[in-house]
Amino acid sequence: MNLTRRTATVGGLSLLGTTSLSTLARADWGELNLGEGLEEFWLATDAYIYGYPLVTMEMTRRVMTNVATPQATRAPMGQLLRAREYPNASYRDVTAPNADTLYTIAWIDVGTEPWVLSIPDMKDRYFLFPMLDGWTTVFQVPGKRTTGTGAQTYAITGPGWRGTLPAGVKEYKSPTNIVWILGRIYCTGTPEDYKAVHEVQDQCKLLPLSAYGKPYTPPEGKVDPSIDMKTAVRDQVNRMDAKEYFTLLAQLMKTNPPSSADAPALARFEKIGVVPGKDFDASKLNADFVKRIPQVAFDRIMLQFRINRNVRHINGWNYTTKTGIYGTDYLMRALVTAIGLGANRPQDCLLSGRPKGCGRQGL
Repeated sequence: MNLTRRTATVGGLSLLGTTSLSTLARADWGELNLGEGLEEFWLATDAYIYGYPLVTMEMTRRVMTNVATPQATRAPMGQLLRAREYPNASYRDVTAPNADTLYTIAWIDVGTEPWVLSIPDMKDRYFLFPMLDGWTTVFQVPGKRTTGTGAQTYAITGPGWRGTLPAGVKEYKSPTNIVWILGRIYCTGTPEDYKAVHEVQDQCKLLPLSAYGKPYTPPEGKVDPSIDMKTAVRDQVNRMDAKEYFTLLAQLMKTNPPSSADAPALARFEKIGVVPGKDFDASKLNADFVKRIPQVAFDRIMLQFRINRNVRHINGWNYTTKTGIYGTDYLMRALVTAIGLGANRPQDCLLSGRPKGCGRQGL
């Protein structure tokens, strides 16, 4: 049986729809004469899928913060990006942006010290400021549904931070050093409402804890000319070979620790040189698999559209509410990363009394 990689992972599996992914895929790959390396190959695709959110978040962060000063769709680390109009069709930093909110976004690193976010009185306007850790989990989501629309101030602290915060500042502890603040403020799109939302955007403030209560001017961002600012982030991630990918994943896990629930998976990945807190040991990965792994793993991710029981198919649309919090469902987490990075918790997408037509499942 002469199968291409895509036929093996997509065409073959689609024959049985809900058939076990591992059972059918392993059988098909066995006919490609991978021999004793089949188990190792499959394990490497599992590790790739597991790390896909963290690697994608990092590559997205690099692109979105690689500017000296805030712009329409980008801002340096630790500074707020205040989008003044809806994203247009040329926007490529992430997939599936909202078309009825104005974004107020920031990337921060809480490894050195906490960062303080102040949100003004929204006067009953719908808004939310979800905070994503490096693995794309929405660990907190202040907003109209959860905290009301009055003025509020939060300190986002790192996983190892211990200390005392100023009065009136509520702590939100991030599980990782990387944090993406993905604020969305509802806007009707009229000139009058654009102006009103711009005013509240300008009142949102972000600064390090050491500068809280003091005059603060954010430093100019450092521009890295080696970062690809034209190619879509997903394409940048997908074109990495496995060695490059796992090297970056291992580096990122040093400051963005996995969840304790991930321990069983991580114990398996040690066999191919992926160990939290350590550099990637490429000598443990079969060199013949380095270029194959990303394509097959990504096929497995996208296959979830067709076989994952949590993806429903309605009038030609693929639909899921398994977003924002994923637990150990690594395939669903990777799928949402691929097609809707920055997805909200379902309560903020569908069940919160959000204005009619307000937003998508993605960013």
